[in-house]
Amino acid sequence: MKLTVMMFLSADGVVQGPGGPDEDRSGGFERGGWVVPHFDEETGQYVQAAFGQADAFLLGRHTYEIFAGWWPQVTDPGDTVAARLNALPKYVASRTISEGSWIPTTVLGGDLVDEVGALKNLPGRELQVHGSGELVRTLHENDLVDEYRLLIFPVVVGQGRRLFPERGVATGLSLLEARTTGSGVAVHTYRPTGRPEYGTVGA
Repeated sequence: MKLTVMMFLSADGVVQGPGGPDEDRSGGFERGGWVVPHFDEETGQYVQAAFGQADAFLLGRHTYEIFAGWWPQVTDPGDTVAARLNALPKYVASRTISEGSWIPTTVLGGDLVDEVGALKNLPGRELQVHGSGELVRTLHENDLVDEYRLLIFPVVVGQGRRLFPERGVATGLSLLEARTTGSGVAVHTYRPTGRPEYGTVGA
């Protein structure tokens, strides 16, 4: 399976608490819910279509617990996001829980790089990661991400965790697709291309 990452980011790279004020207040974060004014119908259609490509999900523990507290309550068969999340295999990277109540769930408690590598070798279309910033950073550092789908919302949050650390593995990206929704959400799809090249800008 191809490992794809979909992330909601602010213009200053924040990924914390996009969906609501109480989604993630860790570290004293008080600016959650910053996607709400900009999440238009076109953005929703893009997200629904992307979820339709999933054959399994890989989530960090915190994101898994947020999702497990909400999506099982959504039973509309026309909601692709809910239907896929509730029915498909979910793999959780965690050393603090041993099982999940949201069936079907498998907890990955061993060597994450080896376990994710094994999942990628399974048949299927996409192993999708949503949210799970800490997990994404680990996957990125180990060159395990095949495709990034970054939805950049037109807001500077000014506080909160960012997707990439200040220091990390340098990675080149190839732009596969770009679009902008009516509310100003910039959707960029990238494929990692290995280590970037460096040079000097000419006169």
